Amino acid sequence: MDATLTKSERETLKAVWRLTSTSGGNGHAGADGARTGDLATSLGVSPGTMTGTIKRLADRGLVVHTPYRGVELTDVGRRLAMAVVRRHRIVERFLADMLGYTWSEADRLAPTFEHQLPREVEDRLFVALDRPATCPHGFPIPGGGADALPAMPPLYDLEAGDRAVIALPGSTDPDVAIFLDGLGVRPGVEVEVREKHPFDGPLVVSVDGHDRTIGEKVARLILVRPAPAAQSTEESSP
Repeated sequence: MDATLTKSERETLKAVWRLTSTSGGNGHAGADGARTGDLATSLGVSPGTMTGTIKRLADRGLVVHTPYRGVELTDVGRRLAMAVVRRHRIVERFLADMLGYTWSEADRLAPTFEHQLPREVEDRLFVALDRPATCPHGFPIPGGGADALPAMPPLYDLEAGDRAVIALPGSTDPDVAIFLDGLGVRPGVEVEVREKHPFDGPLVVSVDGHDRTIGEKVARLILVRPAPAAQSTEESSP
């Protein structure tokens, strides 16, 4: 990670990475860039401050800002953004696993000190945590030098018979998170789609042997990755 970047510049790279993804923050570039106003809102700064940060990043060749298209990461910018995301998710894992914070609390607290963490400490934390594959939200932790992460579509994109593992973005409304927790639909939990009602109807999913009904709007907020068995089957296919 580039030590000369400021905290605000790293957070901006991370925000661009998330906002230009096609699946809510898994790092796959979408068709359009991130809008300055959306970046400012997500980071809680003024549009003028955001514009200045973007200009500095563009001057360093980390982003490209094109009128009517928005802000996009360059290849170098994407690698740095993924390094920032990796560190964030490792720190979240530390806060959740070793200090007992909930996944939503870990997401809120991680940025307060992750940027001061030396790379050596980051690497040792990762090993001490037994090299976790995901953050507490259920999102994969980018590997050192990794260039992409698996696609994570909304739960509602799945069809009957599909199995997947749940991930919940940090931006999930607390009331929605509480509702889902009551259903047993938590980060890292494996579910199977039992029914998908037509015309934007609800999903019925099996969670720990119990059928749960989730409305279309909420099911679109939940992101998923292939269940381990399904993933290994796909990898072994010719």
